[in-house]
Amino acid sequence: MKTIGFIGLGLIGGSIAKAIRKYHPDYHILAYNRSKEALASALSSGIIDGVCEEMKDPRFGTCDYVFLCAPVEINLECLAYLKEIRQDGCIITDVGSVKGIIHQKVEELGMTDCFIGGHPMAGSEKTGFDHSNERILENAYYILTPGGEVGLEYIGDFTELIRSLGAIPMVLTAEEHDFITAGVSHLPHIIASALVNLVKTLDNDAEYMKTIAAGGFRDITRIASSSPVMWQQICLENHENISNVLDDYIRMLIQIRCSIDNCASDGREADAIYQMFASSRDYRDSIDVVDNGPIRKAYVLYLDIADEAGGIATIATILAMDKISIKNIGIIHNREFEQGVLKIEFYEEDAMERAIALLKKRNYIVYER
Repeated sequence: MKTIGFIGLGLIGGSIAKAIRKYHPDYHILAYNRSKEALASALSSGIIDGVCEEMKDPRFGTCDYVFLCAPVEINLECLAYLKEIRQDGCIITDVGSVKGIIHQKVEELGMTDCFIGGHPMAGSEKTGFDHSNERILENAYYILTPGGEVGLEYIGDFTELIRSLGAIPMVLTAEEHDFITAGVSHLPHIIASALVNLVKTLDNDAEYMKTIAAGGFRDITRIASSSPVMWQQICLENHENISNVLDDYIRMLIQIRCSIDNCASDGREADAIYQMFASSRDYRDSIDVVDNGPIRKAYVLYLDIADEAGGIATIATILAMDKISIKNIGIIHNREFEQGVLKIEFYEEDAMERAIALLKKRNYIVYER
C-alpha cells in the first residue's frame, strides 16, 4: 500500500486522485485544499482518506508520493517544507504547464534527487474539484521531467504509476518540455488571442466581421476562450521560450508578407506562397485527418468513454444502427484544452446533432465543440 499526498485538489489534482482511487483502491490518499468544500466532497465520496487542515501538515512526511497541484507560487513555497519532512524514497511531483521555474527552485534547495516534474496534457476551461474526472488522464500524454539525480528505479516506479492511471508517460528534460510547449501550446494561444483582438479592432460599428465569422475563424480561435489568468501566468513563467518562438513566427510572417506583396510580378514569390500552403497541409495531415483546401466547418463532438475493450466499437455500432455516417474517429492524446477522450467528426451538422441526442439518451457524456 502506498500513501499519496495532494496539495491542491482542483480539476487536475482531483482527477489524478480519482484515477488513483479507481485503479489503486488500497492506496491511502491525504489532501490539502484551500476550498474546504472540495475536501469535504472528496472525503464523503471516498476519494481521499484524510484531510490535511494546513498546507504544511506533518502527515505529508509519511507519503510515498506528493503531488503539488496548487498555483505555482504555492507549489514553490511547499518545496522547502517537504524537503525537511519527507521520508526516504518519497518522490515529489507537480502538474504545472511550465517546468523551468519549479526545477530552478528544486536545484536551489538541493532536491534534484527526489523531484520528478509532471505535466498531464489534459484539462478544460472549467476548474475545481467538481469538474474533475477519473478518466481525464486516459490516453492523454503525461510529460515527466525528472531531476538530474533521481534514481532510475524511482523514475521507473513513478512512470509505471502514471501509466497505470491510463495515461501515456513521456520523459523529457525541463528545457525540452518548455521549448516544445512554447511552440505547440503557448504560441497558438497567443496567436488565437491576437487574431481575435485584430478582428475586433478592424470590425466596423455594424460588426459585420463578427457576424459573418465562419467555422474556420471560430475553429482556429476557439482556444482564445481559455482562462486569461492562467495564460498570463504561463507567459510570465515561460517568457524566454515564448519570445524565441515568437521571433521565428514573426520572421515567417514578414517573409509571407513580402511574398504576397511581390507574387503578382514574381513567379518565385507565387511559388513560395504555394509551397507554404502545401507544406503546412502535408504536415498538418500527418498530425490528424483534416479537410484539404480552405478550412471548412467541422462537425465534431467529444465523448467520455471508459478505456476498455469494445468501447469505440460500441459507439460506432450505436451510430451505424441509426444510419449516421462517421467521417473520422479517434482517441485524443493531448487533451490539455479539450474535453472528452474520444473525438468523432461527421460530414453534416444534422448527423452530428442526431448523434448527440442518441448518445446522450444512452447516458454518454457528450461535449460539443
